[in-house]
Amino acid sequence: MAMATSSRSEDLLGQKWDRCVADTLIKIGGGLTLGVVFSAIVFKRRPWPLIFGMGAGMGMGYSNCQHEFNQPFLVKADKILVKPKSQGNSEQPAAEAN
Repeated sequence: MAMATSSRSEDLLGQKWDRCVADTLIKIGGGLTLGVVFSAIVFKRRPWPLIFGMGAGMGMGYSNCQHEFNQPFLVKADKILVKPKSQGNSEQPAAEAN
């Protein structure tokens, strides 16, 4: 038996949430890493670069999630079928027919 290729809206929403959580965690981790590096090398082990890096990562992740959930349904270009106009039903005015 063949599996159905259509996906339910609950599955699409779950996939969006999974991508958002993963993206946010990666951005927080990257911000934390940069914060550790800058704290250790440049700012003499002060804690604020860590907090700033984590906050910036959280903000970028939140912004990406908000954009993903608010974007409208986009029709992909490979799904559009172009049908040529039929030539038999074209009506021309009498002035252009000469």
